[in-house]
Amino acid sequence: MTQRKERYSSDERQKVLQSVSGKRVFLPILLGIIVVIFLFYRQFDPDEFSKIRWTSVTLFWICCALACLFGRIMCYALRLKKLSEDEFSLLKSIQLIFIWEFSSAVSPTNVGGSAVALFVLSREKIGAAKTTAIVIYTIVLDTLFALLCIPLWVLLFGAHILGPGRDSVTTGGGWEITLLLAYTTMLLYGAFFSYGLFVNPRTLRKMSIWIGRLPFLRRYRERFRQLGADIATTSKALAKREWKYHLYAFFTTAGAWSFRFLLIICLIIGITNSVPLQFGALLELYARIQTMFVIMAFSPTPGGAGLAEILFGSLLADYVPSGISLVVATIWRSMAYYFFLFAGAIIIPQWIGKKMKERKQKKHHDVSETEEVKQELAE
Repeated sequence: MTQRKERYSSDERQKVLQSVSGKRVFLPILLGIIVVIFLFYRQFDPDEFSKIRWTSVTLFWICCALACLFGRIMCYALRLKKLSEDEFSLLKSIQLIFIWEFSSAVSPTNVGGSAVALFVLSREKIGAAKTTAIVIYTIVLDTLFALLCIPLWVLLFGAHILGPGRDSVTTGGGWEITLLLAYTTMLLYGAFFSYGLFVNPRTLRKMSIWIGRLPFLRRYRERFRQLGADIATTSKALAKREWKYHLYAFFTTAGAWSFRFLLIICLIIGITNSVPLQFGALLELYARIQTMFVIMAFSPTPGGAGLAEILFGSLLADYVPSGISLVVATIWRSMAYYFFLFAGAIIIPQWIGKKMKERKQKKHHDVSETEEVKQELAE
């Protein structure tokens, strides 16, 4: 049994090491560069670019964007600190958020970085049950925020959340269908997790085992079984929490996502100098950006590389002139995406080295204790 557990740990460690390999980091960067070069060739307008005035006002808004990046990190770190019941310090939470963001950046956005996050948190000595609860609950919180907001934006702005010149969110093909599919999928798995966490975890656990027995899903049978067990464990942990705990978790989630969107808004205001600083216009821009992220959530490319730049130019066409949309998009992706790629590539090897050193020290300590006991028994 011990050997099996040890071998599993080694396999998981190997997966994390592979995720920080040069190949995994290079792929999303390469995809992004290819798309940017192609779109620059098709869309870049030197005349529009020459209209950009790189003034102190532009610098101010870029600094505001950097502040939003910091706010996003802090909100996620505060959420993780709270969900761990303060077993993680704020600095430790920030370090773990960088690792989590990196793993999301090198994974297809329709897969996410939860598997690596689960591995990382499990090595922080907070217990398997709490680790599982944190990862699953963050998925539910992120999903809930999107599920609540998108219908509100449709009510307020209608089809305009998909860009200018739209008549309906249910007709017209293209992004309309993509949004409907993305939202429906999000709603289904959001309902699946919520039912298991807050209504009937036992039934959902049995359902997971049954799904895993279907002929075309048998190869994933163990994963479905483990998912049911994890949801039951998380449900038990969350049942003990007060309403303030859930409220804090939701608002830090909303804060983190809002800072993501505000970062883009700051860049658009500062670089284009064409966005009216009126609440209604800024709120619609916020809604457009959140819609863009919902569609990106189901991208098959790592971190939405390539798709993000295409969506940016399409959904925000009336806010950002097409001739410079790639300029703004490239600055956005550099700050909010490539930054985590490079930071994670530095932090994760150091984190792994520290954990392996701790593991060796523990083994050495256990061996020393065993030898002392043997000597005492011999005497």
